[in-house]
Amino acid sequence: MLHSTRWNDFSPHSCFALRLDRSRPQAYPPQDAVFKFKSAQRKRFGMAPLAALWLPIVLSAVIVFVASSIMHMLLPCHKGDYRGLPDEDKVLPVLRAAGLKRGLYIFPFTTHKDMKSPATIEKYNQGPVGMMTIFPSGPPAMPKFLGLWFGYCLLIGFFVAYLAAHTVAAGANYRVVFRVVGTAAFLAYGLGTISNAIWKGQTWSFTSKEVIDGLVYALLTAGTFGWLWPR
Repeated sequence: MLHSTRWNDFSPHSCFALRLDRSRPQAYPPQDAVFKFKSAQRKRFGMAPLAALWLPIVLSAVIVFVASSIMHMLLPCHKGDYRGLPDEDKVLPVLRAAGLKRGLYIFPFTTHKDMKSPATIEKYNQGPVGMMTIFPSGPPAMPKFLGLWFGYCLLIGFFVAYLAAHTVAAGANYRVVFRVVGTAAFLAYGLGTISNAIWKGQTWSFTSKEVIDGLVYALLTAGTFGWLWPR
């Protein structure tokens, strides 16, 4: 006689034991029980599909966009980030006469070969030394800048979602999603700007503000994904 088995309690361990016990007739679980067990395992441990994360991707980008607008336009923390040129009315005609085009300029300009030459060192000592970014002439194209910024937020949201979809299981609790997504988003929003302070002369006070901004954006992104994560 076959030993009675409650297939609702079926597990891989019970199946393994049944297969090894050659002293009694073999009993195998019905196919529907196997299917239910595997479906439950996939539901429990399966990764969240990337397509299911489109809403947190878009919504997190919207939230970060709104938060950045508030932080830069309404709050006082960024009001002193930029300074005007001393005697701007005299400096701008000189720059205009030089025929500068859009791009990043460094001064005094030199090559690696001539960097240690006496003439170049004298220019460095006399100063000023710096970098200068030239935009196209005309009023600031704010709609374009804002559109590019929102696209950038979407891009970060997409890659954060891609990482989370391959590392966090569907149905994971809020804290697990928050930790993974928040870390990835902070790498993108917060830490990338530090290289500007290292290589491009950006002040550390300005950089620290950008890092803090990035932390806020990362927390908002993490909260959005944790809230809308597939259950």
